[in-house]
Amino acid sequence: MFNKKKKKSEEAYYYASESKLIWWRFKRNKLAIVGMIILILLYIVGIFAEFFAPYDPNKLNSRYVYAPPQRIRFIRDGQLVRPYVYGYKMERDPETLQRIYLTDESKVYPVSFFVKGDSYKLWGIWESNIHFIGVEEGEFFPFGTDRMGRDVLSRIIYGARISTTIGLVGVFLSLLIGVVLGGISGYYGGKVDFTIQRLMEVVRSIPDIPLWMALAAALPQYMSQIQRYFAITVILSLRGWTDLARVVRSRFITLREEDFVIAAKLAGAKESRIIFRHMLPSLTSHMIVSITLSIPGMILGETGLSFLGLGLQSPTISWGVLLQEAQNIRTVALQPWLMLPALFVIITVLCFNFVGDGLRDAADPYHT
Repeated sequence: MFNKKKKKSEEAYYYASESKLIWWRFKRNKLAIVGMIILILLYIVGIFAEFFAPYDPNKLNSRYVYAPPQRIRFIRDGQLVRPYVYGYKMERDPETLQRIYLTDESKVYPVSFFVKGDSYKLWGIWESNIHFIGVEEGEFFPFGTDRMGRDVLSRIIYGARISTTIGLVGVFLSLLIGVVLGGISGYYGGKVDFTIQRLMEVVRSIPDIPLWMALAAALPQYMSQIQRYFAITVILSLRGWTDLARVVRSRFITLREEDFVIAAKLAGAKESRIIFRHMLPSLTSHMIVSITLSIPGMILGETGLSFLGLGLQSPTISWGVLLQEAQNIRTVALQPWLMLPALFVIITVLCFNFVGDGLRDAADPYHT
């Protein structure tokens, strides 16, 4: 019985497609699997931000300016109970007149799922007021509030939609430019190759931050936030295509001398068919790995530009825009919870790196 199972598994291995082999090897990397699960959850939360956010991200609350995070508790009077939070009790510092928020144990607010709250339109289409988590009455600020009393958790959830998708859009444009220019350079060679290579060297020689700052500063002030969003993705793509283009070029130089390419030429196949049907598929696994490793750079680029005030601007919500609130030492010292968007940037970048490393090892046929 054992030998039959072993023989079947060996047959499945020998007859498996390349994508299956990559997936089997990828599953062995536990960090990559954990990173992939976290990324899927982040994108789901970002897509359905209106539902997952406890409040409207732009809702002002002058009573709770710079309110600290509420601790979600599970034990009361020594017994395990449903999750709840205590309300706030506000006092004034007699010397500085600064607000001081204390825990008011007389106000107990049970935390519930699928609660009614602020009305919203999911994707601007479906109206609803049901939120994934919240409280029926009182306040629920597990990540605290900002200088206008807006819920930081809700703003981080909405920011995930912009900060994570800008990486996907930017990488798609980089992939398109890199594959086209790298493929043309490697396939044709000669003067075409020389010209594209010099262009790549010029682009690579320009430092990232000054390039982004110059291009972002050149954007007209009258642009809408949607136009600015796509402009930022183009700016990030202009720098990110060179690495992939170099790899595609080197692979095309090797592949154009292979027997199957020469046979396709002799058979009268068009150059476009040779490139897209015969040569590019052999780069699929590498391009997937390149995409997953490039997205973190795009996310960090948007975060850096928005943090410096050169990227997306309020009222658009992204993690970089949220970090503008924490640009001074006083804020970091007195309201450290405003740095929480940076934690989500770090987690997202690490997860993409874990997934990218796992795919790179899985796509390598010589990796064991």
